[in-house]
Amino acid sequence: MSSDPVPAAGAGNGPDDQPAATIGLVGGTGPLGRGLAVRFAGAGHRVLLGSRDEARAADVAARLSQPGRDVAGVTNAQAAGAAVVLVTLPYAAQRPTLPPLADRVAGKVVVSCANPVAFVDGVPRPLRVDAGSAAQECAQLLPGARVVGAFQHVPAARLRRVEEPLGCDVLLTGDDDDAKAVVATLAELVPGVRALDAGPLRLAGAVEDMTAVLLSVNRRYSAHTGLRLEGVTR
Repeated sequence: MSSDPVPAAGAGNGPDDQPAATIGLVGGTGPLGRGLAVRFAGAGHRVLLGSRDEARAADVAARLSQPGRDVAGVTNAQAAGAAVVLVTLPYAAQRPTLPPLADRVAGKVVVSCANPVAFVDGVPRPLRVDAGSAAQECAQLLPGARVVGAFQHVPAARLRRVEEPLGCDVLLTGDDDDAKAVVATLAELVPGVRALDAGPLRLAGAVEDMTAVLLSVNRRYSAHTGLRLEGVTR
């Protein structure tokens, strides 16, 4: 992977046309978005927490913010104005939400975090996606973006426990090595997280499918576990 860094941290002046320090979360009010917002803001970045309901975003952001942790509640369109954008929507909301944001994210690194999973009789199972994966569909809906699949296996409940390192791996899939390098640096802002290049975007479906297995394990053992691959050295 290339060594493109995450843009340096610093404060912005408003929700639109943000400086390099900002990280936008489209659909950021759910468990994963909240957890990532806390971790990224705690590392010194300004986080734009997006929602289709700006009032809801503002309410959630107010509860997450504290001295030294800058989280602003905005619309999804405003969140898409950040330097790096993460799509933390539920998969079912991806198609109606992303196309209007295509111009806002053109040329930017966009991280697809969605997991197409359904529950049948209480048992999780992967959903088949015509594009091959949620990440590949994201790339189709945002054709000018540099899409990377990541964070599908990060336990959202543990992200909010900022005093605890996670001890898990984030698998990156994508076709742009520089974009993957940006996301790797971003992922490793979270203590205990190791980012691993898992290959091209066409492998994102296999990564996303593993989420159903983890959900099943977590339900059975009342756990919040992620993935850790042994034997990998960098």
